[in-house]
Amino acid sequence: MKKGLIIAMGLMALAVSCKNSTRKQQDDAEAEVKEGYPIEAINIRNVKLKDEFWLPIIERVQEKTIEFALEKCEEEGRFDNFLIAGGEMEGPVKGVMPFDDTDVYKIIEGASNSLISAPNPQLETLLDSLVSIIKVGQEEDGYLTTWRTINPAEPPASWVEVNKGERWESLAASHELYNAGHLFEAAAVHYKATGKRNFLDIALKNADLMVKTFGDGEGKIAAVPGHQIIETGLIKLYEVTGKKEYFDLAKYFLDHRGDPENHELFGAYSQDHLPVVEQDEVVGHAVRAVYMYAGMTDIAAIKKDTAYLKAVNALWDNMVTKKMYVTGGIGAKHKDEAFGENYELPNLTAYNETCASIGDVYWNHRLHNLTGDVKYFDVIERTLYNGLISGLSLDGEKFFYPNALESDGIYKFNQGACTRKDWFDCSCCPTNVIRFIPAMPGLIYSKTDDTIFVNLYAANDATVDLKDQAVQVAQETSYPWNGKVKLTVDPTETGEFTMKFRVPGWARNEVLPSDLYHYANQVDESSAITINGEAINATANNGYYTVTREWKAGDVVNLEFPMEVRKVMANPLVEENQGKMSLEYGPIVYAVEEIDNKEDFDNIKLTSNDQFNIEMQPDLLGGVSTISNDNLTAIPYYAWSNRGIGKMKVWLPAEKN
Repeated sequence: MKKGLIIAMGLMALAVSCKNSTRKQQDDAEAEVKEGYPIEAINIRNVKLKDEFWLPIIERVQEKTIEFALEKCEEEGRFDNFLIAGGEMEGPVKGVMPFDDTDVYKIIEGASNSLISAPNPQLETLLDSLVSIIKVGQEEDGYLTTWRTINPAEPPASWVEVNKGERWESLAASHELYNAGHLFEAAAVHYKATGKRNFLDIALKNADLMVKTFGDGEGKIAAVPGHQIIETGLIKLYEVTGKKEYFDLAKYFLDHRGDPENHELFGAYSQDHLPVVEQDEVVGHAVRAVYMYAGMTDIAAIKKDTAYLKAVNALWDNMVTKKMYVTGGIGAKHKDEAFGENYELPNLTAYNETCASIGDVYWNHRLHNLTGDVKYFDVIERTLYNGLISGLSLDGEKFFYPNALESDGIYKFNQGACTRKDWFDCSCCPTNVIRFIPAMPGLIYSKTDDTIFVNLYAANDATVDLKDQAVQVAQETSYPWNGKVKLTVDPTETGEFTMKFRVPGWARNEVLPSDLYHYANQVDESSAITINGEAINATANNGYYTVTREWKAGDVVNLEFPMEVRKVMANPLVEENQGKMSLEYGPIVYAVEEIDNKEDFDNIKLTSNDQFNIEMQPDLLGGVSTISNDNLTAIPYYAWSNRGIGKMKVWLPAEKN
C-alpha cells in the first residue's frame, strides 16, 4: 500500500474518531441537562397554535414587529456597525448604546423561533444575510463588540466616560460579555431552527475566546460580567456542542460574583455585592438579576448544587412575597432600573421594565422544569397576560419600556413620553419582545417520560412524545375570556399515563403564591373536571388535577374554572395601595382609562356593594371583555395607552367594608 494512501486513511479514521467523540460529548451534555431538569418543555415545533388571544399577538410580531425593528436597526446603523468594524464601510460607531449589537441578535432569535413553528424560506434567507453581516464585524480571534473594534477611544456617546480603553478594561459597563450572551442565546436557537452552522460558528469562535480569556490561571483575567446573560448563553452552547469548557466558564462567572479576591466588586446594582449563594434579597437592576437567577437555576439543576438551589429559592420567595406588582411586573425604581425596598411598590413611578418580565418568565420556567411546582406557572401566567404583553402595542409598532400602574397624563415615565413610543435609544425591550413572543407556545405543555403537564390554556394542536407512545392533544378554549377548556386526547395506542391539568392560581383564590395580595371576595364555586362527560373523583392537589388512567383515542377532558370579577387588596405593608383595590377577571388585571371614564375619572371609587357587568366587545382594542357598572368602565391593563395620552389607574380608592 502506498504511503500516501496509508496517511490519508489514517487522517480519515482520525476525523471519524473526532466526530464520534464530539457526538458523544454532545449526547453527554444533553443527558446531563435533561437529568438536571426532569421536566421537559414541549418544543414549539410540536405545538400548533390556533388561539384567538395568543395567535394574533404572535402573528403581529412575526408580520409587523420584526420588519419594523429591522427598519429601525437599519436607520440607526446597527448593521452598519458590523460592516464598519470589518472594514467594509468607513465612519465612526453609530448609535448611543454599547449593546446595540444585541438588538440584531434578538431579532434573529425571535425570527428563528418563528422558523421552528412555521418554516419560511424567505425569512431564513433574510437571516442568512444578517448573519453574513455579523460575520464581517467579528475580529480574527473571535472578538465581537463592534463599537470597541471600530474605535476603543470613542465609545458610544452616552457611555464615553465609563468605557474608554481596550478590551475588557471596563466590564462593569462595557457590555462586552452581555453582547456575547445574547449572541450565544440567539445562535443556539438559530442552529436548532435551521440546522445551519453559519451563526453558531460565529458564536463558538467568540465563546472559545471567552474560555481562553477568563478564569483562573496564567494569562487569564479573573473577572465577572457587569450585565449577566452570558452564563445562560454559555450553558446553551454547552448543550448544543458538549464542550464542557463553556459550562465551566458559566459556573466560574457565577461562583466568583461577589468575590472581592477575584475582582473589584461592582456592587448591589449588578448583584455583585455578595457571593450568589449568600444572596437572599432581590436587589439592583432587575433585568440583570433575573438573568443571573436563571443561570443560577441552571447550575442548581445540572450540578445538583444545593447551595445554589437554596439561594434561588430564597431570592424567589423574597421577590414574590415582597417585590412583585399585581401585574407580575418587577422593578420599582426608575433609578438604576432596580428593585425597591421590601414592599416598595409605587404605581405612578413604577418601573416594571418589559425586559424584566421576560427574564422573570425564563427564570420561573426553569424552576418549574426543575420542580413541577404549580406556583411558578402562577407567576408566569400573571406576568404573561399582564405585565409582559403590555410592553407591545396593538399595532405591533409601539412599545413600553417601563410599565407603570398609574398615569396622570403628564409624567413622562416611558423614556421621555407618557404614552407608548415607536423606538428608544436603548431599544432592548422591543427586540426582547421579538425574541420572546414567538416562543410562547413552548410554555403551554411540558412532560416527563410518562406525564403530560398542561400548564397554560390556549387553543392549539400539540404532539407530545412520551416514553411509550406519542399523544396528540387538541385544546379548544376562549381563555382568558372564559374559563371553559376542552381537551381531546389521542394516544397512538391505548395505554396508561398521567395528565396534570393546572388549576390557575386565581381559581384557587390565590393572587400570587404569597401574602403580598389577596382577594377581597373568595370564590365559593369550585373548579370542575369531567372525562367523556362524567365527573371524576379528582381534587386539585398541589394546583393540578392529576389523572392517571388508561387513555384511549378520542378521550375528552372538560375543565371549567369559575370566573367572576374579583377585587384585589394589597398587603398592609404596601403603603401605596392602602385604602385601594384593583380589579381582575380570570387571569386578566384591569385598568380604568380616562378615555372610557371622561365624566368623573378622578372620583372613581369601589364600594362594598359593587355589581359588575362583563361584556365582550370585539371591536374594542382588538377584542376585549370590559368590566363596567354605573361608576366605571375598565379594560385589560395590557391594552391601555393604545388610544392616545390620558390618565390611567390600576389601583382604585375603595370604601371600607
